Amino acid sequence: MEGDADAVLRDLGRRVAELRTRRGWTQQVFAEKADFSVKYLQRIESGRANLSVRSLVKLAAVLAVGVAELFAPPESRDARRGRPPKG
Repeated sequence: MEGDADAVLRDLGRRVAELRTRRGWTQQVFAEKADFSVKYLQRIESGRANLSVRSLVKLAAVLAVGVAELFAPPESRDARRGRPPKG
């Protein structure tokens, strides 16, 4: 269902993970840049965190994208495991 909050949070989390991995950042590096705990970032990327507007704005700023870009459909809805590829 398109308006399902859980689905929106999952897609948002996947999108954040995609944008992070495109930059070659580990969760640890990104969490430090955003001043979040790694646990909180893991909850965001897994779609289990109900983000505040402040958190959304902070994520977008660190990723250098507009807030709306965080809500773009993820390229994949499959959760990835492990470190981003070296490149």
